[in-house]
Amino acid sequence: MDLKRQQIHAFTVAGLRVRTTNAAEHQPETAKIGPMWGEFFDQELAETIPGKSANSPIYGVYSGYESDVSGAFDVTAGVAVNAPAKDYESVLIEAGEYLVFEAQGALPDAVIATWGRIWTFFEENPQIKRRFATDFEAYTGPESVAVYIGIR
Repeated sequence: MDLKRQQIHAFTVAGLRVRTTNAAEHQPETAKIGPMWGEFFDQELAETIPGKSANSPIYGVYSGYESDVSGAFDVTAGVAVNAPAKDYESVLIEAGEYLVFEAQGALPDAVIATWGRIWTFFEENPQIKRRFATDFEAYTGPESVAVYIGIR
């Protein structure tokens, strides 16, 4: 697995937000992330959120962690903005060091598989600790995503 470490400067993402758990996402009747992304694309929010930063990719941001992979967390589908956007949820991506997991392939399958790789990586490398502050997906093309995991 070709991993990069990258320093990220803080930035703000605005869009739609849901609160969920990994357990809830494994059951179609309780999953919230897929329907939120459906609404995001149906409403064409990537093009209409006010104050969008030039050339912003679409982001999926994980924040508000209750604890670790077993606790509740927030997911925001959005774009980088120059200032919080009225009528949309905003989240600040924390500055710091991130591990970057890249994937190519049909979405959402490629991103789901990447999260599986991420969980396996941290199980096999307990010396590397996640921050559980902000993590994010940057959709860099129609079939490419980079997942940034904050580390200590």
